[in-house]
Amino acid sequence: MSDRVQEFYQKLKELQEPKGFYFNNDEKMVMELLNNLLVNKDRYGYTACPCRLAAGKYELDKDIICPCVYAKQDIEEYGSCYCGLYVSRDWNQDKIEHVFVPERRPPEKTMAALENI
Repeated sequence: MSDRVQEFYQKLKELQEPKGFYFNNDEKMVMELLNNLLVNKDRYGYTACPCRLAAGKYELDKDIICPCVYAKQDIEEYGSCYCGLYVSRDWNQDKIEHVFVPERRPPEKTMAALENI
């Protein structure tokens, strides 16, 4: 991965770990997601979640700026955020089951994004 992705990784790790958001142990997946966050940052001016449909308009997308507003609840309930970038320490240590995380973003937000792309 590029130096830019590595720097982004270090910066986010320092910011998010104190909040209980740890990067998934799957380093390849993490680096791909981080690269795609940077693509979205270049494209939109903010790090929209690469696993969701972004409208490219901050007001419509602010709930999915990584870490999204749904991540904390997802990690507390399932041990992982929707896209799997951020997980709990217990999830990384296989102390809890790795289960599918359902989408919490309201369908009307996704529809609004579809209407604005």
